[in-house]
Amino acid sequence: MGEEQVTDAPTDVDRAATGGDLAERRRRIAANIVGRERELELTLAAVAAGRDILLEGPPGTSKTTMLTAITADWGIPLLFVEGNADLTPAKLVGHHNPARVLREDYSADNFVAGPLVEAMQQGGFLYIEEFNRAPEDTINTLLTAMADRSIAVPRVGRIRAKATFRVIASMNPYDNIGTTRLSTSVHDRLNRLAVDYQDADAEERIAALRSGARGAVGERLVRDAVAVTRATRTHPDVRQGSSVRGAIDCVLVGTELAEMRGIRSPEQEQYPAMVLDAMIVSLSGRIHLDEAAETTPERVLREIWEDRFVLEPATAAPG
Repeated sequence: MGEEQVTDAPTDVDRAATGGDLAERRRRIAANIVGRERELELTLAAVAAGRDILLEGPPGTSKTTMLTAITADWGIPLLFVEGNADLTPAKLVGHHNPARVLREDYSADNFVAGPLVEAMQQGGFLYIEEFNRAPEDTINTLLTAMADRSIAVPRVGRIRAKATFRVIASMNPYDNIGTTRLSTSVHDRLNRLAVDYQDADAEERIAALRSGARGAVGERLVRDAVAVTRATRTHPDVRQGSSVRGAIDCVLVGTELAEMRGIRSPEQEQYPAMVLDAMIVSLSGRIHLDEAAETTPERVLREIWEDRFVLEPATAAPG
């Protein structure tokens, strides 16, 4: 075992990040996020208290946006790791450079830090997406880091985390294929927050902001794209629908189609067909059908489109 590798003692930056006026920090961070006031407040409270947290919710629900805003405000890094079968403990912690080991030895200077060690040494957030897809032995590697804020690395020594180091995990509760059942020990070390889809108004604001849609066609596209995207989440043949990312892409693709087809108003006869085409491109790969459903993504989207552009206008028509 090498000498103990101790990171710097908490600095003024460490203390300033987690202390101070949290209400003011919350207001400042919230200025960069659409409609996540409660979730931001709870997440900020947990990490400011020095706790690690599991954000449980489907993709596209602003989890990464919240963490990016918090770490930017604190002035610390956000290190991303994707949970999958290939995420071994060595990839998470780090490894010795094979070429240098052959030429020299297993000294600490030849150790290449993985994202866990980098986050500990830099005082950043280690953000593990799809946490429950990582192998159990890899997840267990985090237990000591979360409990003791330090880990022992063979031939390197003990590495202690800076004060702002946090483990942030996320997982999709609707996806249990190829996932690992998290142990009681893991749950016991993590706070948890459910992060669900936002309401229609917030998603429309997000789609408008991210797409930059303007004018009559753009404004109508935002409303229609969000409506059909939200409908994918409640369709009986869909196991998991699309996030707001699908609506954003639907607006972007629809805008280009409108330009190519000379559609200048949503009242033009070609507008509904253009929206259907944009839906097929942007949403068909984002919806996951129930295994027992005897249909296709295109048929499901056609049904949702008909509900929006045929049935709803007919119901609203006078007489």
